[in-house]
Amino acid sequence: MTSSVSAATEVLPAEELGRVHLIGIGGIGMSALARLLLSRGIPTSGSELKDWPALAGLRALGGTIHMRHDASNLDGVDTVVYSSAIPADHVEMVEARARGLRILHRSEALASAMVGRTTIAVAGTHGKTTTTSMVTSILQHAGLDPSYVIGGEIAEAGANAHHGTGEHFVIEADEHDRSFLNYRPSIAIITNIDADHLNTYGDLAGLADAFFEFGSLVGPSGLVVTWADDPLTRQLADRARAAGLRVETYGEAEDATLRVTDLRSDTGAARYRAFLEGESLGEFTLSVPGRHLGLNSAAAALVALRLGVPVATVAEALARFPGVRRRFERKGEVGGVRVYDEYAYHPTSMTAALRTLREMAGSGRLLVVFQPYRVYRTRDLRPQIAAALALADEVVVMEVFGPGEARGPGDGGIALHAAIDLPPERKVFVASWEDVPGEVVARARPGDIVVTMGAPPISLMGEELLAALAAREQASPVGPDTDGR
Repeated sequence: MTSSVSAATEVLPAEELGRVHLIGIGGIGMSALARLLLSRGIPTSGSELKDWPALAGLRALGGTIHMRHDASNLDGVDTVVYSSAIPADHVEMVEARARGLRILHRSEALASAMVGRTTIAVAGTHGKTTTTSMVTSILQHAGLDPSYVIGGEIAEAGANAHHGTGEHFVIEADEHDRSFLNYRPSIAIITNIDADHLNTYGDLAGLADAFFEFGSLVGPSGLVVTWADDPLTRQLADRARAAGLRVETYGEAEDATLRVTDLRSDTGAARYRAFLEGESLGEFTLSVPGRHLGLNSAAAALVALRLGVPVATVAEALARFPGVRRRFERKGEVGGVRVYDEYAYHPTSMTAALRTLREMAGSGRLLVVFQPYRVYRTRDLRPQIAAALALADEVVVMEVFGPGEARGPGDGGIALHAAIDLPPERKVFVASWEDVPGEVVARARPGDIVVTMGAPPISLMGEELLAALAAREQASPVGPDTDGR
């Protein structure tokens, strides 16, 4: 169930929404919105079935959390907010309609929170969370105190949303359900366009049209920023310029507005030289690895420079960028086994992340615990996801996480496991969450990197893996047999 706001639709300021209730308040997107509303003093409640980590912080801010879905949760509520994961027949949606309450999609409620601010919206199939975080970090470092809502937590801040005092509002704009078309940004960043969410858009051309429509929302006085190295974003840039929009680009292409050269990544950092319209800006360095993260930072740098942030401030902010939780997030190390968490679930981002993790593993092995995200994606992109996973030395595949989706025969984790081109002893399907730590402990040995990857729940697995590895160390200090079993 989605909605779309037309240009003529009046967007109420958030302070006029009254008492707000969020269905499924614990999710990364909904909890960010709730944090923002509570920080602005707007009475906010929500319902959940699972005690997600974000809920403790929302309670501390004064939020009312109902650990059940029930019609009575709407008593005293003026506005109900839902996400596309909430079905139309959900008990609280039905009750909200029966009571005649204002009902908003999450993106519409977020649009209300942005009224009166200069909005920088970051979209793209890959890299939008990191790019949004980098833009935010640079503006923070410049003392501009932006508001932000991000689909991940900046590691240093430990939060995915903030109500700032400055004029800028930085948001991650999600395309999966067309909800990014509800925003009215002054600056739109489009990092790339890749085949995903085709259940919504039909084909790649339909997806590209939606990104063009998103870019067009900035209007003649705004700015569209795209990646110069991607054929589809280059086409979008040409199309946007023909429509009278101001477009600037970043990347390694010679004609990029902000050109990146000598881009390199090692186990601890990414660095490159940057040129703005041919003028050297010097070398930028990130304290996190990955060529793709270097390119993300170029997009953020270009926007910050156009907002008047000095080059030295941009460079210093990027050098201090702490990373984003669930993006190469180091969870810990036990017995010489390093455990990381990574959000990638699309084959393109999985490939980039796994190549970087393999570099970080050095002479050790790379073990992946993968929880597929969404039935349609796992089915439609199975060969590509399997090829990405084959970059690992060993793979543990879990069942698909697809709330609200029906899983047909051959659509699940077993089929994905079978498609991975690794010897049988180097891959396994594990149906039960509780059995995963034991499987990993049986395979991991000193020097290895273990990464949990994929759908949101897998982020909770890292602590369990570390505990299981610690128990192994206590039971047998010499570790596993040399064959890794």
